[in-house]
Amino acid sequence: MTMMQATPIPSVPPGSLIVRLRLFIGAMDAIPHSLIALAARIFPAAIFWQSGQTKLDGWHVSDSAIALFRDEYRLPLIDPVIAAHLATLGEHLFPLLLVMGFASRFAALALFGMTAVIQIFVYPDAWPTHGIWAVSLLIIIARGPGILAVDHLLARQWPAGR
Repeated sequence: MTMMQATPIPSVPPGSLIVRLRLFIGAMDAIPHSLIALAARIFPAAIFWQSGQTKLDGWHVSDSAIALFRDEYRLPLIDPVIAAHLATLGEHLFPLLLVMGFASRFAALALFGMTAVIQIFVYPDAWPTHGIWAVSLLIIIARGPGILAVDHLLARQWPAGR
């Protein structure tokens, strides 16, 4: 059996572009997930909350929101009145949960589902915008809300396997 000879690593001058790039990448790697997750929770939540606000007339779903679901959105398999009420509820409840970081993965998954419905049935040409929403929500679904969340406090209070 022959031994493989190690390839020598070339030396890099201290001020070179490669060293600077490595330092930059190291600094970017140091950005905490919790800050990224907080932004990924707040910004989509704000979009959905604002959309929900446009559907309200006081404490009721507005007639114009119902007309929007009947005339423009025209979702299959669901009555426009029911769809308008469900969307308005979802656009208020899930953003609140997401911002608090309570049931975060569930809330993000619900908003991801709403995003998919909007993309597929309502505005299929708006995929760049919906893609940004989806990626933000997928961060929370896949990696969780981070330490700046009620979920984190609850997980510390009741660890898994207890």
